[in-house]
Amino acid sequence: MQTGAITSYVDVAQVALYAFWLFFAGLIWYLRQEDKREGYPLENDRSDRVLVQGLPPIPRPKSLKLAHEGSIIPHREERNLDGLLIPAASWPGAPMQPLGDPMQDGVGPASYALRADVPDVTFDEQLPKIVPLRAAGGYYLAAQDPDPRGYQVVTADGRIAGTVVDCWVDRSETVVRYLEAEAEGASGMRRIVFPMALSRIDPGRRIVKVASVLSYQFVGAPMLKDADTITLREEDRICGYFAGGHLYATPQRLGPLV
Repeated sequence: MQTGAITSYVDVAQVALYAFWLFFAGLIWYLRQEDKREGYPLENDRSDRVLVQGLPPIPRPKSLKLAHEGSIIPHREERNLDGLLIPAASWPGAPMQPLGDPMQDGVGPASYALRADVPDVTFDEQLPKIVPLRAAGGYYLAAQDPDPRGYQVVTADGRIAGTVVDCWVDRSETVVRYLEAEAEGASGMRRIVFPMALSRIDPGRRIVKVASVLSYQFVGAPMLKDADTITLREEDRICGYFAGGHLYATPQRLGPLV
């Protein structure tokens, strides 16, 4: 018997190899189960009684303690999209098309998740993280950067949709996340908060270009329930609305490029 052999035909290297194979197989099984926590079971167009989950099966629900809600929840709340979408064809798995205004309904590229309807907070002080400069003491725009307050908002149709009145700063990252504009709608003056990442500031012309929406869509953007804070759900809703305009703002954007 050679050195390191347990028996005449099994040695330590062989045992280590088999142990690695078992560990790796268990790791693959675990990871495949964990990635089924979102999106499973799959929807079956033929029958509601068939559970489409594949192998391995869906893991047992995991309870999570969320920092913002402060409670343990076993599942994620999903939006009810009944009456908002319809299959584009009769065959199973056909893509869905919106029935109404997809930007207002929040479907397709304009969709959003039902995140916690509370503001995100800073790590240390537990203060609302994203707030307008008027409510953020000690924060200001750098002197070398353009100050968009007072600039006119110009949308994709070339019209003036409003005037920027404030900037919403992220206290944790010290960057501007959103701009706030005052716009006149059918029911009077409205305060519209829109993503800084989807805006282009032109200091020479003193305008802020928002190319994803038209003027009437800008005025009809989702509103905040509180003037000086924005919740996680409102962030998703607003970002989805303005990003979805890149596809839904005009009928021409839905067609092919060529």
